[in-house]
Amino acid sequence: MNGRPPNGRRRIPWRKRLVVRLLFVSALIAVCSVAATAWLAVTTTTSALKEEQGQDLAADNRILARLSGYAATHTDWTGVRPTLRELAARTGRRIALTTADRTPVADSAPRGTPLPPRPAATVDPLRTDTYTESGAQLSGIDPRVVGPYRLPAQERARLDALAAERERCYARYGLRATVARTASGRPVVTPADTAGPADHGATGCEDGRLNTPTPTERKALVALSELARPCLHQAGLELGGRPFLIFDPSGKDPLGGGYLVAKSAGPGTKEAARTAQRCLTTARRTQLEPYAAPVAELFLGIGDQNPARFDMSPANKAKVIGAAGLVLAVTVAVTAVVAVRLVRPLRALTLAAQQPPELHARVPVTTRDETGILAEAFNGLSERRERLQAQRKAMVSDIAHELRSPLTNIRGWLEVVRDGVVDPDPALLDSLHEEALVLQRIIDDLQDLAAADAGTLRLHREPLHAGDLLDQVAAAHRVAADVAGVALRTRADGAAWLDADPVRMRQALGNLVSNALRHTPAGGTVTLGARRDGAHAVLTVTDTGTGIAAGDLPHVYERFWRAEKSRSRRTGGSGLGLPIVRHLVAAHGGTAEVASEPGTGAVFTLRLPAVPPPGDDR
Repeated sequence: MNGRPPNGRRRIPWRKRLVVRLLFVSALIAVCSVAATAWLAVTTTTSALKEEQGQDLAADNRILARLSGYAATHTDWTGVRPTLRELAARTGRRIALTTADRTPVADSAPRGTPLPPRPAATVDPLRTDTYTESGAQLSGIDPRVVGPYRLPAQERARLDALAAERERCYARYGLRATVARTASGRPVVTPADTAGPADHGATGCEDGRLNTPTPTERKALVALSELARPCLHQAGLELGGRPFLIFDPSGKDPLGGGYLVAKSAGPGTKEAARTAQRCLTTARRTQLEPYAAPVAELFLGIGDQNPARFDMSPANKAKVIGAAGLVLAVTVAVTAVVAVRLVRPLRALTLAAQQPPELHARVPVTTRDETGILAEAFNGLSERRERLQAQRKAMVSDIAHELRSPLTNIRGWLEVVRDGVVDPDPALLDSLHEEALVLQRIIDDLQDLAAADAGTLRLHREPLHAGDLLDQVAAAHRVAADVAGVALRTRADGAAWLDADPVRMRQALGNLVSNALRHTPAGGTVTLGARRDGAHAVLTVTDTGTGIAAGDLPHVYERFWRAEKSRSRRTGGSGLGLPIVRHLVAAHGGTAEVASEPGTGAVFTLRLPAVPPPGDDR
């Protein structure tokens, strides 16, 4: 058993069939692509949401801090529009400010754009808990609201001199110090060494002059104490005599420069301290309120809502699975349709190729893709096989006919001589010799064609002058031309040289001249020409004979072909001369062509590679 069914066709296992493999590959690709896309979408979306959430929160804090700083240093929102546009351009967010009753103050969006559902924050520098810069207050008041605590230039210069003196004093004890400036303009000197001035013996540098309030600060603190007094009195607390000021050298003074120390009328408690702090903070807001912009609502477009966390809910999972299944189904269906359309012509090609050679099967061309091109090539191959088979049959018949005729003549005459009917006189012997020569010539031609087909045709090349070659051929056929009454002429270009086998080239030109003499009537002309055409030497044989019909021109170089089927071997030749010419020229790397019109003769052209004349180095 060889695994073939009774009809001779070989079965292909399912796993090796093209359709199955295409379906498997397409399904695998679809599954991988869907899985990769889903994983990438989930990962990217989650990462983007986290990143965007963090970026939005940081951007919102920067926007709120910037606007709170503006409100802390301006008494109204009149000039906030440039700051608003700058923040919107930098963050890519829509920023809008309104009053508490939603009256527009400033907006980065075009006029008429509706506001988001709710505000993102309230901008109030006197009541804020979002200011996180170094030195931030704990009282809920933006430290950039300084109001009456802002130092004039003269007091600032005096404090700067005291700060520089303290910094130099620290330096004498080997302590490095940094000088920072508060929003009111007061300098604060902070030692860089965590051990502190006392550990270095530098306590003398802190003489208290830098921490003493300036007249401007004292005036503001006196006003603050008067504002806080009613609240303290109501809580049973009193200020100790005149306002007593103690300055914090760290710069983290929630009152902008000093503490108001209140003493309780009764026993001191922590609750009393907290009450005093509330009273002082309330008084400070009252004192600073005229120096800060009014409270405003901040809207940040759609970003005011918290970004939704990406959650793969059951509904979302069902959607993803459904979409993946749909993609997989569509991919498999499309691949199946394409595979069937692809395999159908391939199967037809396989069936046609398995048919016996004598049937010459054809395949219908249904597509214009690679499969269609393959089908056209197969049909062309089948046609060429059919034509070659017909030519082979005709050639066998022609060879048998060409060999039968001289052999029949030789056999007949020999039998007559053997029977004594005719005496073997010289005329009979000459006739038999001529038939033997014809037979030898046919066999030689067949040998030349066989050698050319097998690629074993030997050439002995040498530089040839085309004019000399034409003269030799014309001299060899001069007698035959005179007998036929045809003028034989030569016309050669002196620059036409070629590298060729002289014997084979005389054979090729001789075949052409013999063919021209047979088809040229008496009084006609046969002309041999040679010329140089660029890199080629062109040899021509032109006659003024009967010519060749246009339908016969493609067949003149075929073996045993005759334009007139009724012609005999003696009048029409054996049909091997022109095929030999074509093969000999092809062996030299050239081409053979023919041009003719009925009644005007024919022109046979041999185009071969040219060489420079001997002694010419070009």
